[in-house]
Amino acid sequence: MPSLKSLRGLLMIPAAALLAGCSGAVMNPSGDIAMQQRDLILISTVLMLLIIVPVIVLTFVFAWRYRKAANNPDYAPDWDHSTQLELVIWAAPLLIIIALGALTWISTHTLDPYRTLDRLDAEREMPADAKPLVVEVVALDWKWLFLYPEQGIATVNELAAPVDRPITFKITASTVMNSFFIPALAGQIYAMPGMETKLHAVINKPGEFEGFSANYSGAGFSGMRFKFHGLSDGDFDKWVAAAKTQGSPLNRDGYLKLEKPSEREPVRRYASVSAGLYDAILNRCVESNKMCMKDMMAIDSTGGLGLPGAHNIATLDKATRERIGADGRPQRNYVGAMCSVNDPPEALDQPIERAM
Repeated sequence: MPSLKSLRGLLMIPAAALLAGCSGAVMNPSGDIAMQQRDLILISTVLMLLIIVPVIVLTFVFAWRYRKAANNPDYAPDWDHSTQLELVIWAAPLLIIIALGALTWISTHTLDPYRTLDRLDAEREMPADAKPLVVEVVALDWKWLFLYPEQGIATVNELAAPVDRPITFKITASTVMNSFFIPALAGQIYAMPGMETKLHAVINKPGEFEGFSANYSGAGFSGMRFKFHGLSDGDFDKWVAAAKTQGSPLNRDGYLKLEKPSEREPVRRYASVSAGLYDAILNRCVESNKMCMKDMMAIDSTGGLGLPGAHNIATLDKATRERIGADGRPQRNYVGAMCSVNDPPEALDQPIERAM
């Protein structure tokens, strides 16, 4: 029979294998925001250990010193109070709580993901002429779409940014909630359909870093991963040029096909993107016969459409029902699109299926 010690050693093998897969990016980040978050974890842990460690040590000291076999001469069964001990017991945790509270208050504002960056790292302030790189992020089932409005390109499951240039992420989702997370860059930010969240960050070291969804979103969740490349300015320009050369256009019809659920999608690059696509995704009106949420809210804020609005009802066309898996189910009506100066040119000739 194997000994208990040998069994314990065998149990450590799978644990070591699991730990070997950890990159340690959270505790060894390459971006300033993630670095500050790492420091916050370390400082908070040390502050809490100032109480936890002495309590653990004293527990063993008291158990040993006042054990029955010790026969201590200072045994005092009638002792019940010590002002000095009470001060130590209450003052030390109170000071730790005050310190943690102050640290939390400051870091909550400093590391607010919506707050624009005021520095590149701990030693460099943000240049006055620094222009953020805007990246529009869409969480799909089960892949990531990245739109670069300034560069006019888009990618699937691949993200790149220049080193030491601030990045502004605008984040939304197509169907269910996800969580956008690049441990080496910054903390996770939720992606929600019909809503936009933001994240400001900067990468300070070149390299290839892991990105993924940190919120379960269905069958293909485990494969919802992408690579984030920290590049020099020259290499980033080459990466953009390659996308423009090798990629295909991404229009609304192409997005609707891309939106269909799929797992472990390969990297794709798009040389151009239809104007207003991200805004249409955000406002749930990529289909030509849907009214955008922002237009609906603007109409509601002025009192609604009244009687005309009661007749402006549409339903999903057959192709859309098949795409979202609703074919064969009872049709659901919604407010139809109306003529708007914001309508994309390719949508003007699309037929609108009305509900009777």
